[in-house]
Amino acid sequence: MGVKSFFHEIKAKVSASRLFKALFTDAADVVPKFAPFPIKSIDISGGGAVHAGCIMQTNFEDGTNMKYKIDAIDTEKNTCKYTLIEGALLGDKFEKIVYDVKFEASDDGECVIKQASEYHTKGDETVEEEIKQQTIGVFKACEQYLTANPHVCA
Repeated sequence: MGVKSFFHEIKAKVSASRLFKALFTDAADVVPKFAPFPIKSIDISGGGAVHAGCIMQTNFEDGTNMKYKIDAIDTEKNTCKYTLIEGALLGDKFEKIVYDVKFEASDDGECVIKQASEYHTKGDETVEEEIKQQTIGVFKACEQYLTANPHVCA
């Protein structure tokens, strides 16, 4: 097993708190409205609130799903560390993928998204650029949705 690490820094035109709420604390309600792929629902174990140790299961319209374990979350600092533990993205290449994301406010009311990711491979697999870009695509889709809907997560 190998570990491939990557870091992305992205500027977004909405506030850090709105992006964080949309992608984590209010994800079950908000993400299906903007996701670039058809989502049927997002289920959260342990009573519906996102917390460290809970499992977020994204159920897609085609009957497949992905499961993420929330390792740590800080709603005041807009940070979340989570691990993809099940789903088609893992395939036969990855054991798991660990994401550590931080939304930092900028002086202009916008934010900077800082994401570190670790791809735990089965063997010495490579990580294709399109796989690394998928999470960035979700961030950008969320930014567009929130910009078009200023009342959401306000």
